[in-house]
Amino acid sequence: MPFARLASATTPTCHIGLGLAAVGRPGYINLGRDDDLGPDRGVDALRTRTHELLDAAYAQGVRYIDAARSYGRSEEFLADWLKARPDLDDIVVGSKWGYTYTADWTTDAEHHEVKDHGVATYERQRAETAELLGDRLDLYQIHSVTPDSPALTDKELHAKLAEAAARGVTIGFSTSGPAQADAIRAALAVTVDGEPLFRTVQSTYNALETSAAPALAEAHDAGLTVIVKEGMANGRLAESHAPDALRAVAAETSLGCDAVALALILRQPWAGVVLSGAATVHQLASNLHAAVVDLDEDQLTRLATLAEEPRAYWEKRGSLPWH
Repeated sequence: MPFARLASATTPTCHIGLGLAAVGRPGYINLGRDDDLGPDRGVDALRTRTHELLDAAYAQGVRYIDAARSYGRSEEFLADWLKARPDLDDIVVGSKWGYTYTADWTTDAEHHEVKDHGVATYERQRAETAELLGDRLDLYQIHSVTPDSPALTDKELHAKLAEAAARGVTIGFSTSGPAQADAIRAALAVTVDGEPLFRTVQSTYNALETSAAPALAEAHDAGLTVIVKEGMANGRLAESHAPDALRAVAAETSLGCDAVALALILRQPWAGVVLSGAATVHQLASNLHAAVVDLDEDQLTRLATLAEEPRAYWEKRGSLPWH
């Protein structure tokens, strides 16, 4: 398991990863994106921004980087950065397949990505990822598995994924939607030749959406590394949008709402890696303060009141515009 590299790391931020969803393409659903990126979202501008974030993340102890085929040119930007730093052997690199980026570097496309978990899409995207990341890829995840995903029952796909695992690539999956827990439990039951196929799970969990917690604990107990995404709820927990309870706790800690929101996840015993989706170096530095936030029981009780009903949370997320 590539995440064994993190077990020996000594930096307090080694269990915070950097996700490239917000900087690999010009459009995304995060709130505040116009202020974060500004008007210049050309390829060169976002490549430079991504490299600056990667430099800052590595310098501050981050050791897991998360990309995806659908995150625009995120794999390309990451590959360029890695090629310039061939001696960095302590980084864990993950990517995902299952969505095809279709926005053609615009922010107003009718469809920004198209989902397909079939074998043909896997083989095409695996080749595309291999061309860019080569043997630097440690983890390949099925992107956004839901309980009705054919990826949970497709034996041919399972065999292909098992072949990749036999060649040294760790196989994982991510989840989305109000039934994340059902998808996680279904994936835990997938085996090839009697052995579990998946070794990691990446799910949405944050102060507003906590429903996957029991299933993520089960996955952790089964030996999977748990990666948490969308810890900031696509910007809904950032300073300018944060609910009053989060603002109050942040004020008590003298740190940002983002640091408190991510600290709440880091303290979960099943959380292996918590992703920062920072779009600026300043945001990243603020996010990384999560590693030193200490929350008391009263603060935890107040933050627990923020949890929403899962379907309402995902309906709200689905209504966020692409900026």
